[in-house]
Amino acid sequence: MAACLASILELEVAEVPVPEEGHPAPWTVWRNWLAQRGLGLVPISEPETFDWPGPWLALLQAHEGDGLVGAVAFGAPPGVAWKPLGGRESFDAVRSGYVIAAADVGLWAPERTATPRGAGTVEAVMVAPEREGAMTRVERALARPGRGLEGDRYFEHRGTFSNAYGRGHDLTLIEAEAVDGLELPAGTLAPEEARRNILTRGIDLNALVGEHFSIGDVECFGQRLCEPCAHLERLAAQAGKPGTLPALIHKGGLRADVLTDGEIGVGDPIAPR
Repeated sequence: MAACLASILELEVAEVPVPEEGHPAPWTVWRNWLAQRGLGLVPISEPETFDWPGPWLALLQAHEGDGLVGAVAFGAPPGVAWKPLGGRESFDAVRSGYVIAAADVGLWAPERTATPRGAGTVEAVMVAPEREGAMTRVERALARPGRGLEGDRYFEHRGTFSNAYGRGHDLTLIEAEAVDGLELPAGTLAPEEARRNILTRGIDLNALVGEHFSIGDVECFGQRLCEPCAHLERLAAQAGKPGTLPALIHKGGLRADVLTDGEIGVGDPIAPR
């Protein structure tokens, strides 16, 4: 549990208290320690269906014995991102879960390090006409507000996560640098297997969350990070590439809205506005 808390909070595990063996109230130790930092543990009522594009603490039924083991869950839909003890337990064995949350979000603010946003280029444009269908490369594609790229499943509102009232489904982008440096148990991941529309190079996509930017003549708005999830993990695993969920955390790219009509093609410049 201490290792999971350290992972979620991005601390050294030695900084998290470990209750003595047989301690009658180990969770009280961790709650008190979190409270000193203005944080707390919020129980999740239905962890097996909890969609959260961030890490949370999952308790899994041990594969052997009657006890529970700790894991870090992540994604919408969720999956296991990391288990300190290893083991054969999958997310199907989840029994309970907790989100680490600020006691008062109005007063709490994370420390941020400014990162130059830079500019970049489109290295590839990819679409899939049907949900879970193979992504294919095209030289150029028409982009429309509220629809995304012509020829893609989300353009026809047939994507796995299509939502007529949602935002951030028009366009997904991922950095070529993230794909190039990805380490999976079964080797490398092709850009098409990441299932994003636009492969970029030279620009910090994470820094575009909440920002306007342009791809060629098309104006866009960065809605949120395009974090990995159990859906992507399942499709990649079917192709013999398990491990995408933990490997792409915070590297999965950007979800964006298209604001103006236009074409997006290979070689187009990408820049903040």
